[in-house]
Amino acid sequence: MIQLIFGEKGSGKTKKILELANTAAETAKGSVVFIDVDEDYMYDLNLSVRFINATEYALAGPKMFYGFICGIAASDHDMECILIDSFMKIIRHDLSTLEELFRQLERFSEQHHIRFVMSLSCAPDQLPGFLKPYIG
Repeated sequence: MIQLIFGEKGSGKTKKILELANTAAETAKGSVVFIDVDEDYMYDLNLSVRFINATEYALAGPKMFYGFICGIAASDHDMECILIDSFMKIIRHDLSTLEELFRQLERFSEQHHIRFVMSLSCAPDQLPGFLKPYIG
């Protein structure tokens, strides 16, 4: 399952994804990972949430991002939820070019039973059609 939290800058996306991460940590039987572009919110997370600063890995594009996600999941067979804040700052690609990445993530999610939650800055009228099923 993939869930997107989207809105324009300042609309509360980070606050919502932090709340979702902490709720997941309280109820999850497996591991919860939170990926962000800096360490500003690291201490707002439940101690059981594994925090990853994506900028430490110089991710460049959707293929590297997908490999990064696969590596995280491969290192923990109990992975239950991966939350990604500031997705567009991590991926550094035009949103309209990411349809294949989302297909891959959806297949990966189903195969490994991992829930993905991503926040992205985007005005509602700029959201590509292929992302609409993930809004929630």
